[in-house]
Amino acid sequence: MPTAARPDSAQVAGWFHALADETRVQIVELLSHKERCVCELEQVLGVAQSRLSFHLKVLKDAGLLADRRDGRWMYYNLQRETLDQIAAYTKSVKPGKHAGSCELACCD
Repeated sequence: MPTAARPDSAQVAGWFHALADETRVQIVELLSHKERCVCELEQVLGVAQSRLSFHLKVLKDAGLLADRRDGRWMYYNLQRETLDQIAAYTKSVKPGKHAGSCELACCD
């Protein structure tokens, strides 16, 4: 991966775990357009606030979201750097990418 260290398997698993839920994917899609407050996400997704908070925490813990408070409202946005790392990782493991360069005995 260019300019950044290759993520470890635990980090990659965390990203994919966070994205392995339909509601969390919908949250990412909504946030790809603009920053949104929790109340807006709640309304658009039709999800209870407690359930939405759980999903937002999973995404934030995986490094996919950042938040900011403005008065009594909490706003969420995507972490572009993490999405770039995910894209670079998936590109680095595509089939045929490493043809002929494996050093493992099983590949000989």
